[in-house]
Amino acid sequence: MIRIQRAGDRYPGGDPGAGIETRHALSFGPHYDPDNLRFGALLACNEERLRPGAGFDEHPHAHTEIVTWVVEGELTHADTAGHTSVVRPGDLQHLSAAGGVRHVERNDGDAPLTFVQMWLAPLSPGGDPSYDVVRGLSAPYELPAAGAVLRAERLAAGESTELPAADFTYVHVVRGGVSLRGEALSPGDAARLTGETVRLRATADAEVLVWAMSTP
Repeated sequence: MIRIQRAGDRYPGGDPGAGIETRHALSFGPHYDPDNLRFGALLACNEERLRPGAGFDEHPHAHTEIVTWVVEGELTHADTAGHTSVVRPGDLQHLSAAGGVRHVERNDGDAPLTFVQMWLAPLSPGGDPSYDVVRGLSAPYELPAAGAVLRAERLAAGESTELPAADFTYVHVVRGGVSLRGEALSPGDAARLTGETVRLRATADAEVLVWAMSTP
């Protein structure tokens, strides 16, 4: 089964007056949809846009694997476990909230910041928080705590790749355009596949995030 979600069908959120614009792919906050609570291990896939100086003040997380992909600009991160970093385009950030952690996310740069943040449910709750940044991700990122693997596919126009076989596969188009079983996908569009093995073809130079997840 394949389900397509267009960028325009995402739930709006954030605080535009404070320079934060968010688009949620799954049920989130006041946008409650009992038929769209999660997909596999994926609990959230949020597109975030922060103007210079904007950000999320210190707030808590627990029992969540938080994976962030910066599209443009620079994301400044600090958490109560003592981790600080600046995450840039092509970098992957992974914060395992485990039993509980608080963090701050800001755009301290001079340019607009865009990032995609994905929350996954761990297979086992609790534990100690951990943090990881992969600079210039070029290989699949394994997230065994959630039974998931993330691939960042960069395809030139006309190139194609076979999506990994998985119980649940989630495809998010970051930039460019792709075709998936005859469906044209543009930036912000997403596809959810259950028990499918298909080829993804770039109709323009493209960057795509692909989650392969086992049954929770």
